[in-house]
This record gives sequence, C-alpha cells and structure tokens, in this order.
Amino acid sequence: MIFRYRLVWPAALLLAQCAFAAEDVKPEAILDKYVEVTGGKAAYEKVKSEVASGTLEITNFGISGALTSYRAAPNKSYTLVDFPGGIGKAEEGSDGTVAWAINAQQGPRIKEGDERAGALRRDALDAAYDWRKYYKKAELAGTEDVGGKPCYKIVLTPTDGGAETRYYDKTSNLLLKVMMPVETPDGKVDVEMALSDYRDEGGILVAHTSSAKYPGAEMMVKIDKIVRNQDIPADRFALPPEIKALADKKPSK
Repeated sequence: MIFRYRLVWPAALLLAQCAFAAEDVKPEAILDKYVEVTGGKAAYEKVKSEVASGTLEITNFGISGALTSYRAAPNKSYTLVDFPGGIGKAEEGSDGTVAWAINAQQGPRIKEGDERAGALRRDALDAAYDWRKYYKKAELAGTEDVGGKPCYKIVLTPTDGGAETRYYDKTSNLLLKVMMPVETPDGKVDVEMALSDYRDEGGILVAHTSSAKYPGAEMMVKIDKIVRNQDIPADRFALPPEIKALADKKPSK
C-alpha cells in the first residue's frame, strides 16, 4: 500500500514560520495552511494524473522490489511491486469503483467496507487539498514531539472508517507522521507512518521516503521519480481478469 502526503513548497516555507497564536489555533487552519505551504490549491488542481517509480522494502525481512504507481483523477489507481528471486509480484488498484488487491499469499480479492473506502480516499488526487470532501471532523488533540520537533496533533475522522492522527511540524507545517487504522483481510490493524525526504515535484513538494510499521512488518517506500499529467492508457486501470471474475460473482444489491 502506498501512502501519499504532499509536503512543503520551499518558496512558501517562510509563510509557515509565522506561528499560530496558541489561543487561536484551529485544526481546520492547520490543515488549510498545509495546503497553502505545499503549493496551494491551484497547483494541486492542475494534476490530473501521476506516475511514480521507486522501491518498496520490507525492512524486517530484507526484501526489496521495484515499485510503480499510477493514479488518474478522480480516484483510479494501479500499483505494482515486482519482487526478484521468484518471490513474485504484488498488485493493487481501483477503477474508481472496485478496489482490489492480488498477491501470492492471499490471491485475488476485492476490498469491501472501510478497507475499500480507505483505498479510494488515499488514492484520490484531490484528497491532499480538498480534505473536507473526505473527512467530517477535525480536532486538535494538543501537541507532541516527533523526532525532537514540536508538532500539532490533529485527529481526522473520515466519512467512512476509523479516525487517523496526523502530526504537523509547528514551525514549518510539514506533515511528519501519520497514525491510522488500516483494514486488512485479517482485521483492522494500527499503522504508524513517518514521512521525510521532501523534494519539489512540479511546484508541489512531496515526501519521497515513507516508512510504515505494521504488526509484524516494517516497510519503506522510496520514490525516485514522479511524472505528472502524462497520458496513461485507460486500460491501465481496468480490472484484472481474476478480479473481474470475482466482481461478476458478487450478488447485485
């Protein structure tokens, strides 16, 4: 699973240095400031597609594979991780309606309920700046240090699924950490993600390194390249045959 959070726009960094007065801090203001310092709504709205490439490493097992991720507005996605040495590949994606995954351990499956909602939300190209569309409540839960940096602790409740907690650097408004529940075939697990290595990508600065801690597994994604607004063939987001077969078997509601 690839988690994407945009980070600071260097030219706007000085704007973020104007600290919020403690008595005036509102969680909505922190989230909106994040959009502003990472390039602004106008820059995000120009992005209609994105192709990212890099590596995904399961660090506690010493396994690493080549990662390629495709996204297109509003919430279509396809991600492939190709592991060497006969381990195989892992895929996941969405045609905008059906969210799915295929890997050697679990085979093909369709995501349902909160897992589906979370996948569609995380892959939506407008989720970074149009957060009100996806979250019904934002709360400031105090401050907490992350890596020695004081952060605002924001609890966000989505329209579907459990609340996630984000930590924004009080000085720069960078997003440094995310705590969130993730639905899996084995049930809900709590995941902790750390974000770093901020680089400018066409006017929006992006975290090129993200590490995630799952129960029993630790993963690190390193992005080497991001290309935006290139044409992506429509069939890139088509359901794989084994997923389509599962979808066709589902009873109509």
